[in-house]
Formats: sequence, structure tokens, C-alpha cells
Amino acid sequence: MKTKRLTHKPLLPSTAMMAAALQPMRRHFLARAVALAAALPACALAAPSIPTNSLFDVKRFGAKGDGRTLDSPAVNAAIAAAAAAGGGTVYFPPGRYLSASIRLKSNITLYLEAGAVIEAVDASVARYDLPEPNEAGGNYQDYGHSHWQNSLIWGIGLDNVAIVGGGLIHGKGLISGHDKFTGYYTDKPDQPGEGDKAIALRECHNVTLRDFSILHGGHFGILATGCSNMLIDHLTIDTNRDGMDIDACNNVRVTNCSLNTPWDDAICLKASYGLGRIKHCENITISDCMVSGNFDEGSVIDGTFKRSAPEYRSGRYGRIKMGTESNGDFKNITITNCIFDECKGLAIESVDGSHIEDMTISNITMRNVVNDPIFIRLGARLRGPNRPPVGTIKRVNISNIVVSGAYRNHASTIAGLPGHPVEDIRISNMQIETQGGGDAAWSALVPPELPDGYPEPGMFGKAPAYAFYLRHVKAIEVHHVKVACVQPEGRTAVVLDDVSDASFHAVHLQRGQGGAALFALRGVSEFSARDVRGMPDREVRGHVDALTL
Repeated sequence: MKTKRLTHKPLLPSTAMMAAALQPMRRHFLARAVALAAALPACALAAPSIPTNSLFDVKRFGAKGDGRTLDSPAVNAAIAAAAAAGGGTVYFPPGRYLSASIRLKSNITLYLEAGAVIEAVDASVARYDLPEPNEAGGNYQDYGHSHWQNSLIWGIGLDNVAIVGGGLIHGKGLISGHDKFTGYYTDKPDQPGEGDKAIALRECHNVTLRDFSILHGGHFGILATGCSNMLIDHLTIDTNRDGMDIDACNNVRVTNCSLNTPWDDAICLKASYGLGRIKHCENITISDCMVSGNFDEGSVIDGTFKRSAPEYRSGRYGRIKMGTESNGDFKNITITNCIFDECKGLAIESVDGSHIEDMTISNITMRNVVNDPIFIRLGARLRGPNRPPVGTIKRVNISNIVVSGAYRNHASTIAGLPGHPVEDIRISNMQIETQGGGDAAWSALVPPELPDGYPEPGMFGKAPAYAFYLRHVKAIEVHHVKVACVQPEGRTAVVLDDVSDASFHAVHLQRGQGGAALFALRGVSEFSARDVRGMPDREVRGHVDALTL
């Protein structure tokens, strides 16, 4: 009897079997990737992997991401579940998630996968959370700065929160309070239930915002008030009002961000009374950022960088600014390695009693800046409880600045008040090319004081100088600076009014047409000019009421 020989073929798993076997591996890989992206310190060498049960996919909680379904209830359910578990990562796979208010909680990371869009709905589709009462702090700044809950994404009093990933936050249904065609601004919503901010955080600790983009963010793309230990890194914000406001915050790093804000400020540091108490803005670094005010909204995010035509009504704001709301102090601030493109210049302002001290601004380029390249203002609006005393601005170091295309009606301006000078300012290694074309008659102008006026470059009207206008200043040093004009210029180069202890060294200025002065001194004491091209060295001891050089 023959024995039948058995042959054994290798068993090949089916496609379905392979996919099923790979699912746990894929989940584990995703969890590790999310953990790495959400690591808080930028310099960390490694991040612990997140267990799969700490990953909360919003679609598991009912979100559709189809651009038709209101997904914010499902998103909030995922956040609540993660918080109940002690914390976790709420994951948005690719899709378009229509949302009203999303409420953050402590120990939560929102991870927006590339291709994921959180889109703010119109208030007629779903109401946003109502603004919280703020009787103590709501009377000394505009409405938008005084409330946080009426936002697309908000959190109050939280620890360890993050929003990360390559997705997009689109504030399509948010209100901005601005009409670009009429120039009308308002801060209060037209009706209850409207949202006006993309992200709003109040008194949160250990915050990371990284890698995502914000389009059309409403009144604020980001409003952070009273927060500490905050990292904002590698964001692109292309929006219709303020890009980001860092208000009364401590220990903040803003790095590697690109912002296009044609109708309001790009990056603005503030120290308002919105918390109902004075809190300082200190230990802030802004570095390696680009701010612009004259690209069509959305064209920075999509990479087309479309320059705005006149009919687009761009306000050419952009810029980095400190102040306006200035009840608290600004201390230990560094701004470095930044680009200003077709926007307003750098503004440093104390008008509500703030003390601005110990600032360094360096390595800045400005192209086609539409007002004063540098504007430093100490004023006396004094908006706050019990009308606070006038503040101070001192110890500001500005170096390595390149400016081209500066508008002709303006000059770099430093202006204090009678009896309240701006103090201890150093400007060095600065090169400015202005449009020129100023009228010689402007040199005789004496701008109004406007002590309680809204602080803004251009507030004094046409500048009497084309390079620097300095009034009520004590101890200023300007060295290795060149200012040139493209068109013939008739104004004085530098006007000093009520200035003491002023030193100019290695300065290259163009003398205006008709023998215009390089320097006009009005009530100046202790002045020196050395190695100034086109004039001999000159030193003034004591006080002079009027002198032209």
C-alpha cells in the first residue's frame, strides 16, 4: 500500500488579517508621534511615549469632520473624557470640524493632524459661550480684552495645556469688530452668542502652541492674559485683526512665527487691567518672526504671498508693539532676528502708568515701513483705578536695525512729557533709507504735546525732522547710524527738544536742500556730536535754548 506524500504550502495571511494585525502597531506609532510633537520644551532630547489609552480620537466621540456636522459637542466630550482620565491627547484626524466654543481643560493636548481644520461656525448656526462677567477688570480696556469665554477655543485657570500639529484653525464665523471698507472699529458683539477670538487663555500655566496655522482669527488670533511659562512656536497667523496679544504674562517665548495682519497689530505685548488687578508683562522673548501688513488675507498660509492692491483696503498694520494697554510694567523684554514687511514700525508705549525697563531690540529688518521705524512714547492717558501716576521708560538698547522705504511724513520718534523724560536710550548700528521729499517748512513745526492722546506713530502730525525727532529725553546715545533719503529732503535731520545728555558719534546724515541743518537744538543741555559726516565735532556744555548745526 502506497503512502500518500503530504505537501505543505506556506500559509499566507489575507489582506484583512494583515490589516487587523497592524492596527495595534499603527495606534502605538501614532501615540508615540503625538507625544513627540506635544513635548513642551523645544530643547528636550526625548519625550515619553503616550499610552494608547491616553489618545482620544474625536471621531470616537461622534465627531464627523465632514464640514456639515456641528462637531464641537463631540470635541468637548473627548476633552472631558481625557480630563476625567487624568489627562491625554485629543486627536483630530484630517477633516473639517465645524465648531462653536471648545473648552480646554488641564493636562490636555489638542493635536491637529495635517489636513485637520477646526472651523468656527457663524453664531446663527450655534451660539458660542457667553462672555463671563468681569466687573473688576472690564472698565479700563476694550471689551475684547476683557472676556475669554466667547471664543472658538478657550481656557481659564488651567495647567499643562497644548495645541500642536500641522492643522488649521479657521475662524470663519468669528466677528472682528472691523469693517475694512468704512474703517469702522467696534469691540462689542452685535448680539449674545457671537465669538470674537480664535484662542483665548486666561491665567494658564505651562502652555504650548506649536506648528498649526490660524486663518481669519476674529478680533484676536490668540489672546493670552495672565499666563506663565508659555511657548508659541512655528505658527502661521494670517488674519483680519490682531495676530497675538500677550497681556500681563510672564516667561513667554514667541519664536519662528509668520504673521500677516493688514488691519491690526501682529504681535502686541500688553499689561492691561483685564484681570481686575495689576499684573506685569515680563521675561518675554520674541525671536525669528516675520510680521507683515500688506498681503491679502490667506495668501501667506497658502504660499502665494499676494500683495494687496489699493482696492483691498489694507491698513498695513502688521508690526510688533508694546503698550497701549499699559497698567502693569514691562520688564526684561528681548525682540531679535525679526522682519517687518510693508507694515508699521516698532512701537514702545507707556500711557497708563507702566514702567518699561530693560529692553533689547536687535537684528531687525524693515522694508517699506509706513510710519515711524522706531516710536517710543511716554504719555499720560492714565486709564486705570484711581488715575495712576505717569510711568517711566528707561534702559532700552536698540541695535543692528536696517530700514528701507520709510515714509516721508515720519521720523523715528522718542517723546516723553514735560518733567517725565524717556531715559537711558542707546541706538547703534542702524541704517535707514527714507523716501525723502519732506518740505523745508516742516522743520519749524512744533508738534502738540497730546499727553492723554492715544499713542500711535503719526499722532503728532508731520515730523519736523527726517531722521530722529527727540523730545523730553534724558541720556540718549546714538552711534554708528546712517540715514539717507531717496528723494531730495528739505527738513532738518535731527530735532532735539528738551533733551539732556545727548551723544551722537559716527553718524552719517544728509544735509537737506537749501542748507538745512543737520541738528536743531531747542532747550538742550549737555550735547556732543563727534565724527558726524559734514560737520566738525561739536560739544555743548550747559544749556542752549536754540542752536542749529
